[in-house]
Amino acid sequence: MARVNDNYLKLKAGYLFPEIARRVRAFAEANPGADIIRLGIGDVVKAIPPSIAAAMAAAVNEMTDDATFQGYPPEQGYAFLRQAIVAGDFAPRGVEVDPDEVFVSDGSKCDSGNIQEIFGLDNVVALTDPVYPVYCDSNVMAGRTGAADEQGRYAGLVYLPCTAANGFVPPLPTQHADIVYLCSPNNPTGAVMSRDDLRAWVAWARAAKAVLLFDAAYEGYITDPAIPHSIYEIDGAREVAIEFRSFSKNAGFTGLRCGYTVVPRQLQGYSAGGEAVSLHRLWLRRHATKFNGVAYPVQRGAAAAYSSEGAAAVRQLIAFYLENARVMRERLSAMGITVYGGVNAPYLWLRTPANQDSWSFFDLLLQRAHVVGTPGAGFGAAGEGFLRLSAFNHPGRIAEAMDRIARL
Repeated sequence: MARVNDNYLKLKAGYLFPEIARRVRAFAEANPGADIIRLGIGDVVKAIPPSIAAAMAAAVNEMTDDATFQGYPPEQGYAFLRQAIVAGDFAPRGVEVDPDEVFVSDGSKCDSGNIQEIFGLDNVVALTDPVYPVYCDSNVMAGRTGAADEQGRYAGLVYLPCTAANGFVPPLPTQHADIVYLCSPNNPTGAVMSRDDLRAWVAWARAAKAVLLFDAAYEGYITDPAIPHSIYEIDGAREVAIEFRSFSKNAGFTGLRCGYTVVPRQLQGYSAGGEAVSLHRLWLRRHATKFNGVAYPVQRGAAAAYSSEGAAAVRQLIAFYLENARVMRERLSAMGITVYGGVNAPYLWLRTPANQDSWSFFDLLLQRAHVVGTPGAGFGAAGEGFLRLSAFNHPGRIAEAMDRIARL
């Protein structure tokens, strides 16, 4: 008899975004003439910049010649990409990262879900609330939690409420925690953590011998020069933090799949007997065992994003979406809707009008405005009463969506 992993049965419902897709599909089938504007899932709409595409095309041509053909990629990624990452993302900010500490992957979503495999099941995990669902669900699947309560909070997890009162910045735990997921700029709230915020977290982690899992997938959207782009800008962070990065939302790689994770060599966990163990060594072992690497042409494209032409194109893409976010924030605020985010991030976090619950407001927008958002309750109990809108669309569609919402 083949038994299932009972931990999967604890999950409250289908993964958030497929559930949204199901509802939208049902609405579209019932209303075939409806012009639906999608501001829900954070998928980009602008094409890959020509300089990046040219680098990928050249790499594809290399694959047609026996002399330049590439087979399995190096387990951590090609040296040319890892060196470009260090030179482009970290060195300009005075951050110490060695190319050997960079692990190229098919995206930060996968890495942020898979990283928990190198940690023991008896670790106490802390999450922001609201939270990107992968952080929570991957730990439920692994068996680190009990059942969920009526609000969707799982026994065994430590929830860090991020509210308007605290600027949606996670407070330090008031109870024991071994692993903490942080995300800045935050998905879903669009909030950013200041240098002082991160200093406090690093100091807490060093004292607690805890590990911070820092998701910086949206760091390219930070426009405030005072806001750190990497947790490694904080002294001591290399001793306590793993950082995730992505090419999806800055270079438009949502369909190509490329990201990376940084695991410093001095970062340690502990065995059951209390012996210090290199987390770099464990992640390398996991990475080499379960992952066969990112395609050579995709890695060439990612490296091209750091060329002068590629970097300029990436800045233009980010500016395009940030302008959308600015328009949305101004229009929604003028309607009397309370809006957070949308400044250093491509997401806007709306308080639902008239005390509607999240899914009711989602349904209202879909059925009457034909606009798709993401209900805040899908990100956790503290997300109830909010809705996330994405700035990833074309300006004309953004303007039309705002017009429709204004008419409600």
